Amino acid sequence: MAPLNIAIIVGSTRPGRNGTAVAAWVHEQASGREAATYEIIDLEDTGLPLLDEAIPALVGKYEQQHTKDWAATVARFDGFVFVTPEYNHSTSPALLNALDYVYAEWNNKAVGFVSYGTSYGVRAVEHLRGVAGELQMADIRNQVRFALPSDFPDRVFTPGPEHAEQAADLFDQLELWAGALRTVRS
Repeated sequence: MAPLNIAIIVGSTRPGRNGTAVAAWVHEQASGREAATYEIIDLEDTGLPLLDEAIPALVGKYEQQHTKDWAATVARFDGFVFVTPEYNHSTSPALLNALDYVYAEWNNKAVGFVSYGTSYGVRAVEHLRGVAGELQMADIRNQVRFALPSDFPDRVFTPGPEHAEQAADLFDQLELWAGALRTVRS
């Protein structure tokens, strides 16, 4: 079987964001895994405006070219790692917006979470689990959590050895579910 394709989605577009450093670390941790290839997708690069499709995504009739491009991007992956900050007990508006744009392209795919914030970003992940369920995604239990400011001393991302262990557990579980769901989609 061909290796799985997993996207690491940088879920923040905020100036001065920590998400790019966290996503780069996740990608580095995933390098060398045999069951899957991992690729970073930065929402800043997608050009998605605030949701501007007149027809709900559930219908699957996308009108805007940026939506069609985003749908094609999402469709080519078997699973996802959402790198999310926690803003006001939830995730970033940019990530929610990107999730809302398409529907069927998310279905029957696995998703894992890497979060950061003053409460380790766990409330953002809890919110995303409900969204993932509505998009018919299988959210895995294991996640990686970073605390602000302790894991970002002097605003420099500094993960510890426990984070590498958490990431390995996340990848193992994500790849297992993504592989199983690939058979469901076929």
